Amino acid sequence: MSEDNDHKPETDEQLAGKIKGSARQIWLAGLGAYTKAEDDAGRFFERLVQEGEQLETKTRGVVEKQIKSVEDRVGDVRQRATGTWDRLETMFDERVSGALRRLGIHRREDIEAMERRIQALEAELQSIKDKEEERSEEE
Repeated sequence: MSEDNDHKPETDEQLAGKIKGSARQIWLAGLGAYTKAEDDAGRFFERLVQEGEQLETKTRGVVEKQIKSVEDRVGDVRQRATGTWDRLETMFDERVSGALRRLGIHRREDIEAMERRIQALEAELQSIKDKEEERSEEE
């Protein structure tokens, strides 16, 4: 019977205690794994946010440089286009003015200058008339 005692199956209480101990260890290991994963996930998330911020800063700088480059090119093109339009406008004005002169049609500036001369001459003529009238009245 001594062999029976050495290989005697465990009692229900002992077996239940071992199962309970194993279940507790599994439970605690699960909690530990969950906590570790949560901590790692939080650190991982924070690291991702930092890397995202760094990438955003870098790309913002690159994009701003590209925008500045495009704006500079647009400014150059705008200046050239404005200069071209100004030259075209001047050439057009000169040609139209030349054609009008050949037809005997004066420019507005010429007509306005003549009107000012006429007004000055009329004022001078009126002044001479006024002086003659004063002389006639004195005699």
